Amino acid sequence: MSILVAYYSRTEVTKKLAEAIAAETGADIEEIVSKVKYDGKIGFARGGKDAISEKIIDLGPFEHDVSDYDLVYLGVPVWAGKAANPMISYIKQNEGKFNDVKFFVTAGGSGFEGAIEQMEKYVGKAPLKTLTLVTKQVKHDEFDEELASFIE
Repeated sequence: MSILVAYYSRTEVTKKLAEAIAAETGADIEEIVSKVKYDGKIGFARGGKDAISEKIIDLGPFEHDVSDYDLVYLGVPVWAGKAANPMISYIKQNEGKFNDVKFFVTAGGSGFEGAIEQMEKYVGKAPLKTLTLVTKQVKHDEFDEELASFIE
């Protein structure tokens, strides 16, 4: 089975989880790169505003074609109760190309449901599984059991 892990990460938390999934599954990995800058406090505020409006933004080029993969793991942080808009932009740019998907979502504490519902709407199908972890769990490497269940 061919597997891709595609993720967006502003603070490296979602990236850490994406790398763990790729290592466990032998998947290719695709970092979604935003051409809009979301660094620092101003970027944090801009990200929340863009997420609420579901703004589609420009992204850097992709290395992998999602249609080449049987399964794509999509990883995203929660911004203002929504999926970070670089991920929504990625999904939109790959509309109709996804085979099976799994979603992994990180957040400071809440907003998971809204992000998952939004991603499902844009992908156009339900994920096989979802994984939701708070930032603290990822930073402290407290997610082995959840990850194993998510990957199986």
